[in-house]
Amino acid sequence: MATKLGGQSPLNPPAASLAPAILTTALSSARPLSDFDAGINSSTAWTEHLERGASDIGGSLSDEELESEPDYDDTAGRPARALYSFDGKAEFRELTVAAGNALEVLKEELPDGWSLVRCGREVGLLPRSYYTFINDFITSPTGEVPQPVPRKKEASTGSITPKGSPKAGSPGLPLIPQNTGEWIRMFPSFRQSLFGGKSLNRFSRFVTSGAEEWVLRGSAPAPPSQHFRDTTSASVAVYRDRGAASRSVGGDSDMHYVDAGLHWEPKVPTFRVLVHSPSKRSSVLTGAYIVYNVTSVFRDTQEGLDGEVESEVSRASSTTITVQRRFSHFVALHTALTRRLPGIVLPPLPEKQYAGRFNDDFVEARRGDLERYVSRLVRHPVVRYAEVLTSFLSCEDEPEWKNLLSQHLSLPPAGPSFYARVYHPAFNLDADEASEAAERFDAHTRAVGRSVQALRNVFGQVREARLGMSQAERVLSYSLLSMITSKPLASTSTPKNTDPEEVQAPVFKGLTNEDGAWCWREGCEECLKLTKAMQRTADTLQTVADLYDDHARRTQLSTHEALKNVAHPSPMYSPVLDTHRSTLTRYKQALHDGRPDEDVAARCETVLNTTMAEIDAYHAQKVEDVSSIAKDHLDGEIQFYDQVLSRLRAARQAYDSPQYEAAAQGPRMPSIYERELEQPRLTSEPLPQPTPHVFDSQPMRPVNIAIQEGVGVLASVGRASVLSVGRFW
Repeated sequence: MATKLGGQSPLNPPAASLAPAILTTALSSARPLSDFDAGINSSTAWTEHLERGASDIGGSLSDEELESEPDYDDTAGRPARALYSFDGKAEFRELTVAAGNALEVLKEELPDGWSLVRCGREVGLLPRSYYTFINDFITSPTGEVPQPVPRKKEASTGSITPKGSPKAGSPGLPLIPQNTGEWIRMFPSFRQSLFGGKSLNRFSRFVTSGAEEWVLRGSAPAPPSQHFRDTTSASVAVYRDRGAASRSVGGDSDMHYVDAGLHWEPKVPTFRVLVHSPSKRSSVLTGAYIVYNVTSVFRDTQEGLDGEVESEVSRASSTTITVQRRFSHFVALHTALTRRLPGIVLPPLPEKQYAGRFNDDFVEARRGDLERYVSRLVRHPVVRYAEVLTSFLSCEDEPEWKNLLSQHLSLPPAGPSFYARVYHPAFNLDADEASEAAERFDAHTRAVGRSVQALRNVFGQVREARLGMSQAERVLSYSLLSMITSKPLASTSTPKNTDPEEVQAPVFKGLTNEDGAWCWREGCEECLKLTKAMQRTADTLQTVADLYDDHARRTQLSTHEALKNVAHPSPMYSPVLDTHRSTLTRYKQALHDGRPDEDVAARCETVLNTTMAEIDAYHAQKVEDVSSIAKDHLDGEIQFYDQVLSRLRAARQAYDSPQYEAAAQGPRMPSIYERELEQPRLTSEPLPQPTPHVFDSQPMRPVNIAIQEGVGVLASVGRASVLSVGRFW
């Protein structure tokens, strides 16, 4: 059973752009942890290098001058070779290299773990841990390895050159760079001894989450009782007992339990969170910003609890707590959760880089995204009792909240200590079944992503069709109104044989009578009743057109946005699968090698219980999400058609008594839509589109045309990778 251990792991932030800075931290313990965006850090490294090292490279350069290659001195750099492949971002002046590439390090010590490096003719930034300096070796013309010449022991002269090494001026022995590109394949056992069995892929979630460190070494300090492998019945008894000693270390909120069915044990009941009532505020220091009200609604039921665990949140049931939070607070919450729960799949935080931040449509779109985000957090049986989340949802005093937030952000990443606090029965899974389940889960999530993306495309077309139906109903209404009033519709051409005088003076030519009835006879009550009923029909069709338009813009937009919750499960859970597969490999090695390592195998079981519990959590969430989306869609359609039917029935009753008979009293009053016949509303604003999911492959599509215009301006400044306008689907 897993026990409490200490330890750290590399930071694993939500944004993809943080990866270079994080991995540099993971590989270089000398560099402090950084919460800043890697792109910002790399840009800072570039500009700070230009400020500090201008004398080394011939003067500083402006931002415009950075587009061209600086004129560096070829003798200024040290030879190096790339250890790993690195896909740099051009907009942040990062260099893209492949493992084994020959490099030239122009400036080694730059801020945040970066170096200025040349690869071929390209110059850019590269993390210091991604390359190694190489020495120059000599070869003889015949290809034979020269033997060192024995020499007498000499006193040190301050040189660091090893004794016996050839001097740079040795005649007849040309210097060539060391070939370091093939040593891994040539000496696999040397790799194992050198890296202690660690993976070379430092981008792997197996590494960055601290799972590898936990599997290989556990965590420190030593736990009160060691993780062990025992019979299932004995381990379940200990698991259920849980021990007061284990509970006293780190608090119950840091201890997570996996039941025998390979799913997380809930410790607090579910509750609902609403994000609502956004308002604009301003500050002298930060300028204008939006504040959202976050309301938590706790229920009376203890459903989901086993009766043994009671928390502050569960005791606060039947209450409502409302706090005010900025978007930056959501970002800080996500960062803290990522650091403290590295083995948990967190929903992606909505994108930060938007234009038109105070546009009403955008504020509403972000409000919906934030509500879906925090609702998915509180649905997870482990995340919803995290201390930083409970503080985020319950701390109403702003100074106290800021103090708590700084405390949570100052905590080190949990790393391997997270897995040390996962408790489960031993032999809770079978390795072969876990392997097969992971492969089936991988195939399923990939298929779900493709099918949901196709559904999103079709749903967008359905919304456009509803907008087209709105226009068709409106044109029908105008045409009907034009017929009974004898006023031409501006978009319809007047027949060539029509006398212009008839159009200009319908009353005097018999097209309508003095009561406004559609008749040439004066005082015709039958035509007056018919005309009023048909006018009621035309007005009703305008209302139906408005219902179609509103339904496509609001109700169906909500469903369209909700589809993002199930749109991309594969990229969200690929880190879990990576950890799962890597752990299975170590698990089999630990049990089937010549000398089985029971401790490593036991720690592997802990990680596998975690990953399988996360897979089970996805299953529960998928069922809930898809069911909720389908029910909301059907409820919206039912409500929409009920409204349409109620108005159509009311229009139909205008042709029956007593309403039809009462219409003969008094002249016909003009319809409010008659004035629109000269300038009909035959076009409408484009439909608002959902804000993009973080994992959408297309660039961000803003919520309306107004934001598109702002995005177009910003894109020209150089952030096209984030703000460029393009086809969303």
